[in-house]
Amino acid sequence: MTGDWRTDRIGTALRGENPAVMRRLTAGFAVIGDVQFLPGYSVLLVDEPSVQRLTDLPRAKRRSFLSDMDQLGEAVERACRRLDPDFRRVNLEILGNTDPFLHAHVWPRYEWEPAELVGKPVWLYPRERWNNQQSRTGPQHDALREAIGSELDQLRSVA
Repeated sequence: MTGDWRTDRIGTALRGENPAVMRRLTAGFAVIGDVQFLPGYSVLLVDEPSVQRLTDLPRAKRRSFLSDMDQLGEAVERACRRLDPDFRRVNLEILGNTDPFLHAHVWPRYEWEPAELVGKPVWLYPRERWNNQQSRTGPQHDALREAIGSELDQLRSVA
């Protein structure tokens, strides 16, 4: 692999070179988020690099993508609930304002979040939370990655 995988997240996932990939799903890839200030943050990447919006997909593949999003959301919920008693809920978002490819954000939310932010969109967190080294995903998140991946495996085995 040459260059930074972050410049071609989907292409590197398709080639097996994206280190953030936790599991291959039906219509995309479940990846751990670049930041973990809310532990368990994950993203579903569509498996077609040219797809920019949900409506670019044929209806059957659109349903598969949304089903994958549901599955990733449930896996994050199960893993985070097991690992942190202050887990509250999961927020699911498809935004599309920045990155030019279809993806869905899966944000776990916690009781320990600041009172002024806990009931608001995660995007209102201060910039320093997104950019500091302590928030970056790294080896310290391996157990969390494995927990989410294991939950995805269990969900797929009963589907």
